[in-house]
Amino acid sequence: MAHIIVVGNEKGGAGKSTVSMHVATALARLGHRVGILDLDLRQKTMARYVQNRQKYLEREGLDLPGPSYMELPEIDHATLQPGENAYDHRLSAAVAELEPNSDFILIDCPGSHTRLSQVAHSLADTLITPLNDSFVDFDLLAHIDNDGEKIVGPSVYSEMVWNARQLRAQAGLAPIDWIVLRNRLGAQNMVNKMKMEKALERLSKRIGFRIAPGFNERVIFRELFPRGLTLLDLKDLGVKQLNISNIAARQELRDLLKALKLPGVDVRF
Repeated sequence: MAHIIVVGNEKGGAGKSTVSMHVATALARLGHRVGILDLDLRQKTMARYVQNRQKYLEREGLDLPGPSYMELPEIDHATLQPGENAYDHRLSAAVAELEPNSDFILIDCPGSHTRLSQVAHSLADTLITPLNDSFVDFDLLAHIDNDGEKIVGPSVYSEMVWNARQLRAQAGLAPIDWIVLRNRLGAQNMVNKMKMEKALERLSKRIGFRIAPGFNERVIFRELFPRGLTLLDLKDLGVKQLNISNIAARQELRDLLKALKLPGVDVRF
């Protein structure tokens, strides 16, 4: 069976689609078959990223490894039983279609709570939650006191993950390996940054997730999107000398892939 990776939280702007595309493309470049789904049916940032890649590669006559994207299939509502949800069927049908030809299926979730996102989390073998280095984003995981020191209790997103874990346990499936990424970090080591680090460490022990390195805030990620490219594609485009920022970003991606500990993945780029 394909290993399902879900990238999600309930707040936009944390870099979910950037993380999704880079992880999916890195796996494809390592020789794995990767299927990808975008559950943000309105904005479709991940879908746009893949489409941009296809158009650019066709225009330039290039053949670079990458994930296979598919739209969620439409469901005939007349076939549904009373109480059955059409979104559940659309997602399960997409996973079933991708699974025979995929080693990994990556599901990119919207930055909001939806039925599709809720169901996707219960399918996750690996859950990646990118998080901006801010207590505004931290509030999705847990409520914290005014000093940013004491955790008061879990918040909405953590509760959804907990429910997904319970559903998997009831179905006899393996536990979700939940990884929280400290993403879009700034260069300065400010007091807030240190408080976030300590708060995440305390919370990880309390509700059961691993902390992994994400990406620093870099202009290169915004520049790659219109062409659908990732950091790993640059040398194939004739870029022989990467600048220091791009080299550091490649190392961040390498560290992230290693931290995910995905089955059968040997990080060698």
